Amino acid sequence: MCARLRPSNIDAGAGGVEELKRIVAPIRERWPKVKIIVRGDSGFCREELLSWCEDNHVHYCIGLARNARLQAEIEPQQEAAQQQFRQTGKAARLYQEFLYQTRKSWRQPRRVIAKAEYLEKGANPRFVVTSLAAQEMPAQSLYEELYCARGDMENRIKEQMMLFADRTSTAYLHSNQVRLYFSTVAYQLVQALRRLGLAGTELAQAQCNTIRVKLLKIGAAIRVTVRKVWIALSESYPYAALFRKVYCQLQAVPLRT
Repeated sequence: MCARLRPSNIDAGAGGVEELKRIVAPIRERWPKVKIIVRGDSGFCREELLSWCEDNHVHYCIGLARNARLQAEIEPQQEAAQQQFRQTGKAARLYQEFLYQTRKSWRQPRRVIAKAEYLEKGANPRFVVTSLAAQEMPAQSLYEELYCARGDMENRIKEQMMLFADRTSTAYLHSNQVRLYFSTVAYQLVQALRRLGLAGTELAQAQCNTIRVKLLKIGAAIRVTVRKVWIALSESYPYAALFRKVYCQLQAVPLRT
């Protein structure tokens, strides 16, 4: 829905609200009552974005950069986690929540979820600001189930990099953006292939690069006739049976008009 190439000399959250407006509007038009949650790292934790979400009934769960005031709020929990680690030798984490407001930028107090964690390398506190109420999602569930799932989305971004999303070698931003669009379309096609053609096969959970190497980046002779396009694969192609199964599954997918 959005793959935007941006200059490197701007704020991390710049343009976030504009993209949200563009994405949320058609979703709301189609599904007016659907619950939308914006999730992102601390680079997107800006007052403009948080207040826009609140004014437009969009929930958010966004990382919050730690500072001395935030760390002071969880000092007892951090000490308890440290003691627990010393007793067990295993990572210890405790959760706390509180209302927090910056001294200048935020227009109102907001719910903050804090993870007081102590690892072998030392203290590792983390903070998340959210519009979701405690009744909807308790602190630990919100952090571990909702916020940490953001890591899997980052894996999807890495997958798109396998499809040359990072090939921005022209001298102009617009032409590099077009290349990013091509990569995005390619990723959507591979996702559709995985969902429709690879179900039940050994590549059902494979990464884009594996699918590309085993099924797409293969040598073949193509012959075009009046009625058909013939594709002849090498007899030594090791995944012929898999290729045949995927082809048959795609042929069985009903066409939508």
